[in-house]
Amino acid sequence: MSSETSPSILVLNGPNLGRLGTREPDVYGAGTLGDLRELLEQDAAETPPGRSIDLRQTEDEAELLRWLHEAADSGSPVILNAGAWTHYSFALRDAVSLVTKAGGTVIEVHLSNPHAREEFRHTSVITAVASGVIAGFGFDSYRLALAHILRKSPTIR
Repeated sequence: MSSETSPSILVLNGPNLGRLGTREPDVYGAGTLGDLRELLEQDAAETPPGRSIDLRQTEDEAELLRWLHEAADSGSPVILNAGAWTHYSFALRDAVSLVTKAGGTVIEVHLSNPHAREEFRHTSVITAVASGVIAGFGFDSYRLALAHILRKSPTIR
């Protein structure tokens, strides 16, 4: 599969992640979502065969569900930071399961380490159906997920 026919790598972000850089920089870092996009696009471009990054953010859970359905249909690998929905959205869990049961990849990422924070953050309803989880490394959580996807490229689903 060439890079022209390889689906984009979807980098999906849930609520409040559009506020990166200004929302609790001591927890989430000073970088913005635009900064994250640039890093991931650079990483993707530097690894043959070069894959495109489609970074999206929403405050609307239904929109995030539609994007996961799109990934299930297209075979696009997903890097997912569901934000607060991680802890309670069974609809999101079911959509992630759709992707992985179709043979796709969904890597759950977190900027901070949820297990080192408030107790309610210790539970993820997504983890059991995700392909993997990377947490606690700031933007590097996303970069590590991307590196995994690129290493398996172009055959990854």
